[in-house]
Amino acid sequence: MNNSLNFFNTLSNKKEKFIPINIDEVGMYVCGPTVYDFPHIGNARPLVVFDVLFRILQKIYGKVTYIRNITDIDDKIIEASKSKNISISELTNNIIKIFQEDCLYLMCLQPTFEPKATDHIKEMINMISNLIKNKHAYLNEKHVYFSVSSFKEYGKLSNKNSEELLAGARVEVSKNKKDPLDFVLWKPSSNEEPGWDSPWGKGRPGWHLECSVMSEKFLGKQFDIHGGGLDLVFPHHENEIAQSCCSNQSKKFVNYWLHNGFVTVNKEKM
Repeated sequence: MNNSLNFFNTLSNKKEKFIPINIDEVGMYVCGPTVYDFPHIGNARPLVVFDVLFRILQKIYGKVTYIRNITDIDDKIIEASKSKNISISELTNNIIKIFQEDCLYLMCLQPTFEPKATDHIKEMINMISNLIKNKHAYLNEKHVYFSVSSFKEYGKLSNKNSEELLAGARVEVSKNKKDPLDFVLWKPSSNEEPGWDSPWGKGRPGWHLECSVMSEKFLGKQFDIHGGGLDLVFPHHENEIAQSCCSNQSKKFVNYWLHNGFVTVNKEKM
């Protein structure tokens, strides 16, 4: 029986033979839900795709550490809790419960760990401090931004230059940035918003930071597979690479980047 696997690696933009870092334990991290609203059919695709991959890897290699995070702090969550007039904890706990019920309905295996962003704020603050120390981040008006120009390989995952990335991309506009592509690592919170104490004042982390922190905690500074939907290639996964490589002063973060396609219904992306 031929047990070799070949993946289309988004990073190299070609099909490659899978060679794990440690043949006795494969590491895989997949971006999970932002729990602000009910899961929909489009959210089911990565669940099923990476569940199948998890099973195949277990069959071939035995031990697989599969991490799928839960984003339970985000501006979308804050806005949703306000519009529904319920607390953030009530909203996120309810959506997490529904999400996990959907996973069971789809007969997906439980990941090895399912960490929440809010349980790793301390580690996020430490990574931001490290990025500032390494001159890859800067403070402005109580916001901390990652300096994209400080990472020369930025854009290598999406295979685009700065001009192409800015054109029609999901880039947050802010007068506090030195460069339009710079992205927020920490932002201040008002008294009505969730926040944590930090060297830069009470605030909360940017979206991209959590995955860099939690993947490193559970899988190390370099691991085998990072997965998610195609919509996460830029800016989310591009920013993860920049953060992790610059924080650890390393050239490699993930060996194989795998992205599932979209579910389309009546020509509309789900």
